[in-house]
Amino acid sequence: MSCTPFLGFHFMMAFCLAFILRGNMIAAALGTAFGNPLTFPLIFAAAYRIGVFLLGRAPERVGEANLFTLLRHLDFAPLWHPILKPILVGGLPLAAIFGAVFYVLTWQSVRLFQQRGKRRKS
Repeated sequence: MSCTPFLGFHFMMAFCLAFILRGNMIAAALGTAFGNPLTFPLIFAAAYRIGVFLLGRAPERVGEANLFTLLRHLDFAPLWHPILKPILVGGLPLAAIFGAVFYVLTWQSVRLFQQRGKRRKS
């Protein structure tokens, strides 16, 4: 969920997805920690480039937008087409790749931890 442009909703979205898939809520919370102020610029830049590619269009130059005015009036239309839509579209395959990689790493780590425990008991 950290690859989506919906800052502030990552925890809630991860919890909902974990609930629907009968996943682990703690793992969902830890997974959203991947997105943090240090990694968001990299994640969003990669998601934007992937999204622009998948949508088959050139990157757009965005004019100046007053975010406080947009938030006050809940008017996200000026940001949706040029910025948010490509990040959302590009974030989905990026999230699938990160999810698969971290799933395999976690699975291998748990397997090695269990093997060490069995060896110590023997």
